[in-house]
Amino acid sequence: MNRFSACLLVFSLAASISFAEDKKDSKDDGFQTIFDGKSMDGWKVNENKESFKLADGAIVANGNRSHCFYVGADRPFKNFVLEMDVLTKPDSNGGVFFHTKFQETGWPEVGHECQVNNAAGKDPQKTGGVYNAKKVLVAPAKDDTWFKYTIIVEGNHVVTKIDGKVVAEYTEDAAAIDKDKESKLKKSQRINSGTFALQAHDPGSTVMYKNIKVKRLAD
Repeated sequence: MNRFSACLLVFSLAASISFAEDKKDSKDDGFQTIFDGKSMDGWKVNENKESFKLADGAIVANGNRSHCFYVGADRPFKNFVLEMDVLTKPDSNGGVFFHTKFQETGWPEVGHECQVNNAAGKDPQKTGGVYNAKKVLVAPAKDDTWFKYTIIVEGNHVVTKIDGKVVAEYTEDAAAIDKDKESKLKKSQRINSGTFALQAHDPGSTVMYKNIKVKRLAD
């Protein structure tokens, strides 16, 4: 074997090992892809099915109020890390629900909504906030730019991150909320367990979601 062939063999072996390690790390990181951009298998849209479509590898939410629920799990999600890439078009409003469950119509009655809204003139509660529980009043992301949205729930504690930076932390005291007459949270909006849902807020809002994956954490 000449020197060139030997070098080529070493390079090939190194590349193969590196690829195998990368593949192993990806497989063993604990995350499960629940939307890979190829189909909407495992997702179910409720009242206005035309408000959600698959385009350019993303779930696109645009149209009359509707919600797209993840129904592909064999059991509810309790403690987890949810990650996705999100893009908002100008003047758009949306949301990501957790610990919710499928319902035929209306705004989800169960679970919490993590806000998706970078628009100046829309709802004052901005991206990263836990709606009506932990408000974010300054948008941490920009329209027309993909950003990574991370939602972490452990016990009664919620952390949201945008592009790796903590935006909000919320620790729920259900008893205190129930006694708070000014709270806008319904009794069904509590940290518990359930699934996820993406929101189509209105015809003037367009929000895109891709690379959605989740990692279960120990209960």
